[in-house]
Amino acid sequence: MDPIRCPENSFAYDSTLCACNPGYYRDRSGGCRLFEAGDGDWTVGTRAGPAGRPFLDTVLPLESLERMVRSEDALLRAVLVVTLVWLAFCVAVRLGRIDGGRAVWFRIRWSVAQLDLFATNHDRDDNKVVRKRKSELGGTLSVVSWILFIGLLSALLYQLIARRSIEVHRVRPSNATDLKSFISFEFNITTVSSMSCSHMRGLDKLVIGTPGFIDCKVFPLSNYANYSCYNTTWGPTVSLKCNNCQIPTGDHYISWQFVDLPDDPAAAVGFQFNLSAKAHNDNRHVSYVSGTLNSGSYLHNRAVTFRGPDLNIMKIHLFPQKFDYLKDNLWLIQPLVHDFLPGSFFYEIDKLRASLRSSKDGLVNTTLCISYLSDYIVEIDKENILGIVAFLSDVGGLCTITLAISLYFLHQCESRIKKLQMDDTEMRDIRRRRRAQQHWDKLRIYVRYTWGHSNLNMRSRTKPVRNSIIECFSRVYPDRKHKSRLAGSLRNFV
Repeated sequence: MDPIRCPENSFAYDSTLCACNPGYYRDRSGGCRLFEAGDGDWTVGTRAGPAGRPFLDTVLPLESLERMVRSEDALLRAVLVVTLVWLAFCVAVRLGRIDGGRAVWFRIRWSVAQLDLFATNHDRDDNKVVRKRKSELGGTLSVVSWILFIGLLSALLYQLIARRSIEVHRVRPSNATDLKSFISFEFNITTVSSMSCSHMRGLDKLVIGTPGFIDCKVFPLSNYANYSCYNTTWGPTVSLKCNNCQIPTGDHYISWQFVDLPDDPAAAVGFQFNLSAKAHNDNRHVSYVSGTLNSGSYLHNRAVTFRGPDLNIMKIHLFPQKFDYLKDNLWLIQPLVHDFLPGSFFYEIDKLRASLRSSKDGLVNTTLCISYLSDYIVEIDKENILGIVAFLSDVGGLCTITLAISLYFLHQCESRIKKLQMDDTEMRDIRRRRRAQQHWDKLRIYVRYTWGHSNLNMRSRTKPVRNSIIECFSRVYPDRKHKSRLAGSLRNFV
């Protein structure tokens, strides 16, 4: 008889049966797939939002601003880049040609100088009365101060949006009246395998107290919670629901097992859990913990298969919490998977084959060890760490710091480089000469189109010609005072 052909990542343990390798389970297609939990599968949280919107949420679009300023470090890096780009631009403009004030570089330099915020704070060794002086260096550093202020203000807004309040936890002793408020929870544990709910046995008892001690008691599970099993694509899921029921204090245990069926052995490669708790008749708020337990969680990343009589123990802690910052003072239990103690498992094919052939290993035992830490209650409240007065003081401090930094560099540069002290005077002189030239050109055009081109060649004219030009202007300015002023100005140009 030919040996049976098994799919990939599987082996034959009987003449007609195949089983998946350790760490693999059979999917719906009939092949063996490795169970990988991946990174970040553990999720712990509480969906318990505030009952009303904060004041800032109604005034500012905080969600849009939070998306724009995701990282404080990114904002500061952007400020540094913009500052360096601006300084490089100003240096490049200063190296450009002036061309008597006609070049575009001079107009840019003049525009930068008009942005000077330190007009009365420049260093000058002339011992004259302080007056407003707008220089190119002052304008450059003024823009730098604005860039720094806007960048630091954005970082401050980021802190205001992301960290405007902190969550404060206080612990106080509990009493019997407080514990009556915690009455609802739901546990869902999935055994990742190719088994089904037909393999399950023994989910009907609740053990309260420490097994083996005098305080240990056994009760029917149906007296405390509703339980069921349903099949999923990952395997059988055991669901425990307690709605409007009192949770036993102290430690309590719930156990079940999966057994072999004919030609269908009991084996598992991991566990998925989803534990949640909520207040009675309140579906808006829930505390939860969810995740995956596999071989890599506790067994040094070995691919294993759980099978055998030893118990797989999942330790769960329940913390009572009270949310004081909500209007209705929400009471919730926070579940937490404290530990997982693996039971019998195999990571070698030969040992797993021998176990599949043995009837005494034909089960997967699972036990929930639930510890209700009811001696203390955690009270949670939110406190604002940044009010409007603190925000305004921070803004004023940022403005003062940025101006002080720019003013310091301005004084240092002007005191060490004397040429920078005369920048404003040189630029004003160039601008005055440029304006005088423009006004003279306009006058020449006016004379050309009024009295002809020949009257402009005044150097080749004799004195009577000059007098004739003066007489022509005297028709326009008949006043004697204006006539003498015009004659004096024309003689200076001749």
